[in-house]
Amino acid sequence: MRQPLLHLGLPAFLFALLSALPASAHVMDGPLGGFGSGFGHPLAGFDHLLAMLAVGLWGAQMGGRSVWTLPATFPMIMCIGGLIGMTGILPGQPIEYGIALSVIVLGGAIAAAWRAPEWVALALIAAFALMHGYPHGVLAPRASDPAAFTVGFVVSTGVIHVVGIAIGAALRPIAGGKLVQGLGAGIALAGFWFLFGLVTG
Repeated sequence: MRQPLLHLGLPAFLFALLSALPASAHVMDGPLGGFGSGFGHPLAGFDHLLAMLAVGLWGAQMGGRSVWTLPATFPMIMCIGGLIGMTGILPGQPIEYGIALSVIVLGGAIAAAWRAPEWVALALIAAFALMHGYPHGVLAPRASDPAAFTVGFVVSTGVIHVVGIAIGAALRPIAGGKLVQGLGAGIALAGFWFLFGLVTG
């Protein structure tokens, strides 16, 4: 049963990813609320959602301390990126390219089953967290309750990480980890799709 599951499930997953428009959670019009808006914000775009999912998947795939160090590091550093974003000192376009790159690199790391040295993995996670935090910080001052908005998107990010860890742990024994690698490949392909949308948009 495992092989049919692998052959049927993976193409369906890839199709779902690649059929999605290169939506972004980082440009929102209209007023923003508090905790609820912040919690829903990371779920509003596939770029952020897939990157957060990939952090959990990669941690689960590597095992050991990485199961918690990667997902714990990301929200903390993302808050720093958010603080920088509140200043608005950086142009938005390079940040969007960096976010697309994060999806590609994290998905590629999972696809390659790369067991990076912990410091390398954490350095990558920190760099990508800054990029993902920046646009959230740009939006936070527009919220009716910026503090609650910030707490909401940090909590939501953590929940997505936990989901990624759970998926990775559940699928890791299947087909020698190939299914998890397939998910990583799908995430990386989606990252290329996001990047293509930025280049051609």
